[in-house]
Amino acid sequence: MSEHVFWAPQAWVHGRWERDVCLEVDARGHWAGITPGITQPPANATVLRGPVLPGLVNAHSHAFQRAFAGLAERRETEADDFWSWRDRMYGAALRITPAQMRAVAAQLYVELLQGGYTQVCEFHYLHHQEDGQPYADEATMALALADAAQDAGMGLTLLPVLYERAGFKQPDLRPDQRRFAGTPEFIARLQSTVQASGRPLLNAGVAIHSLRAASAASIDALLAHVGDADMPIHIHVAEQMQEVRDCLASTGQRPIAHLVQRWSMDSRWQLVHATHTEVTEIDAVARSGAGIVICPSTEGNLGDGFADLPGWLAAGVRMALGSDSHVGRQWNEEIRWLEYGQRLRLQQRNVAAAPGSQPATAARLFEAAVHAGGLAAGQTQWGLARGGRADLLVLDTEASGMQGIPASHTLDALVFASQGKSFSEVYVAGRQVVARGRHIAQAQIAQQFEATMQALWGEKVIK
Repeated sequence: MSEHVFWAPQAWVHGRWERDVCLEVDARGHWAGITPGITQPPANATVLRGPVLPGLVNAHSHAFQRAFAGLAERRETEADDFWSWRDRMYGAALRITPAQMRAVAAQLYVELLQGGYTQVCEFHYLHHQEDGQPYADEATMALALADAAQDAGMGLTLLPVLYERAGFKQPDLRPDQRRFAGTPEFIARLQSTVQASGRPLLNAGVAIHSLRAASAASIDALLAHVGDADMPIHIHVAEQMQEVRDCLASTGQRPIAHLVQRWSMDSRWQLVHATHTEVTEIDAVARSGAGIVICPSTEGNLGDGFADLPGWLAAGVRMALGSDSHVGRQWNEEIRWLEYGQRLRLQQRNVAAAPGSQPATAARLFEAAVHAGGLAAGQTQWGLARGGRADLLVLDTEASGMQGIPASHTLDALVFASQGKSFSEVYVAGRQVVARGRHIAQAQIAQQFEATMQALWGEKVIK
């Protein structure tokens, strides 16, 4: 039986636009039915005034880094790269408290909802107190993120991260990494605590920071705890060429090649970034059934390099999107960055399009992100389909770049011609969280965020 009914003049269903769509929500906040061709809205329906899209999963997030976005865009020395950025980022990691984490994450989640994401995968390694000692409740920081997601009405997949060493040949953490420490047993306990909390819109998996940050023995131990449980397993891999060189020196293999050969990956695994690859590595990932998560705005901001988008698409590897360090917080911007990077690299246009089967670049990348994102978040069903969670976005047809666009090119214009806020309404599990472009708790959450930023930084200059 339907608890609520929506009606939309246009909706993205099974990879294409359908007209006059009736969307029924059940008591659990999931889709009970999606029916195109209903020319008159049912009497009990909420009529949505613009084209409807499914909400997207943001498959890679470090929420605390939202407090650092925009604060590392100056160069005072001859060299500036990912590693120098990371050292400065640790300044934020070392000072943020649980209450500040909640305020920062709530602001981030509001912005992500406004940007079209309705679920976020939180790659969480900020576990301990500022001095590196555990909190009395070891789940304190994880639950601050869960509280923030509830404040914003955001779906959350919490991924506690195994992080135990500073590098392949550095068996211990650096002093400025002290808050990240975790054993396989600790990560397994944290995952169980979060999963068993029973909070709505919350689930948990596990993550391994990277091959450089966790030993093979510890990865084995964590995977033994996971066993055959149906949960996502995420790992950073091959983001930077220095990581590739260090892995070659330590193992004799490139990171993805080593990962594939050493561990039996399956569809639960998500390889974050996967930027520096060879064809044989892409083929091996495809055979394993694992997916990848690309974070174009962060990868551009950090100078990571370009992923082999044509190679990953040709191999049929699932590809989700993430906003990582949150210098960008809208999924249409991530798709635009992903495609434009390839156009610059290859000096071609519409690189991601597939003439004959999927000639629309935006549609191919968006549809890939819908399906891959759901799996990355441990959701068995995602999108506007029966059984999926009742999340939807209503496109503002008066937004910049959207006026006068033919209905068939709506998604193209949203990705490649729009600027600023694009969604007038956002619903999560059938509940409205954004109305007329504003989050329902935006003012209160923004006030707490601004106070937190003042407490964290004031007029200090980050060096």
